[in-house]
Amino acid sequence: MKRVVFDQPGPPAEVLRVQDDVPAPQPARGEVLVRMLASPVNPSDLMYIGGKYGITPTLPATPGFEGVGVVEASGGGFLGWLRKGKRVAVINDRVGNWAEYTLTKARQVVPVPDDLSDEQAATFFVNPATALVMTQSVLALQPGDWLLQSAAGGELGKMIIRLGKLNGFRTLNVVRRREQVEELKKLGADAVIVESDGPLPEQVRAVAPNGVRHAIDPVGGKTGSDVIASLGLGGRCLLYGSLTDDPLTVQPRFLLSNNVRIEGFWLAAWAKRQRVMTMLKLFRKVRAMMRDGVLQSNFAATYPLEEVRKAVEHAATPGKGGKILLKIGTR
Repeated sequence: MKRVVFDQPGPPAEVLRVQDDVPAPQPARGEVLVRMLASPVNPSDLMYIGGKYGITPTLPATPGFEGVGVVEASGGGFLGWLRKGKRVAVINDRVGNWAEYTLTKARQVVPVPDDLSDEQAATFFVNPATALVMTQSVLALQPGDWLLQSAAGGELGKMIIRLGKLNGFRTLNVVRRREQVEELKKLGADAVIVESDGPLPEQVRAVAPNGVRHAIDPVGGKTGSDVIASLGLGGRCLLYGSLTDDPLTVQPRFLLSNNVRIEGFWLAAWAKRQRVMTMLKLFRKVRAMMRDGVLQSNFAATYPLEEVRKAVEHAATPGKGGKILLKIGTR
């Protein structure tokens, strides 16, 4: 089989290479062998390759935390037997999905319906589940609540906007590029502000005079710090990414006097604390909302596995207009 590997952390376009004629792995008990069809290039993948993610790779390593494929074999166990032959969304935090075949635990593959395309099924978990869990389970947003989000022009940000329209909470969206404003308003954003138009807390209070009580930020650095400074009394901010290497700068007196909370949210860690039934319900919700278009992704380009360096370069380009997908196999 073919697979993508890197032997040392570094810039993805420099350290990634494609190996040919590698023996396909054999599943142990509780594992399944999956013939991969497609896998997206997520920010978490790029950070993992660069050595900046919360999971340290065992080198040489294959990237790819999510994707879609067909279960070809089981190493034993009822769940693996049940999944054999099915097209599944593949969640993988050990072996990596950027390969023609991969291994993962049987409980980390989720059957996907036939009417869901390979492209959408490949992005089944990371963005849709993160958006759903943050808004419904962690922040438990109610109709009428304001949610402030940075990086709102990304695919996850757009999902949040659509969830707001569906569930009745209002979104106050921060973008860097002015051309994104009209696009997000057409999508259903209640308010859109451009970072360069002035201090973010002032812009936020022009929309919500008392500040907002809920915020999410995947950026960190100055953007994340400004999002936190925009919170009102009793405000709560979830940090679910670190797109910059810059630290947050927060005034302790602001946190104390306003009873503000700052929390980290990492979907993988959250999922490990949940019961099986909780995860099954989550997967059912994601499937239904993907079918309805609420949690679907747009795609800017598709690359074959052999062009992985071009794919990761494209994925790191600002304003690319959608996700980048690696097309690995066919049904």
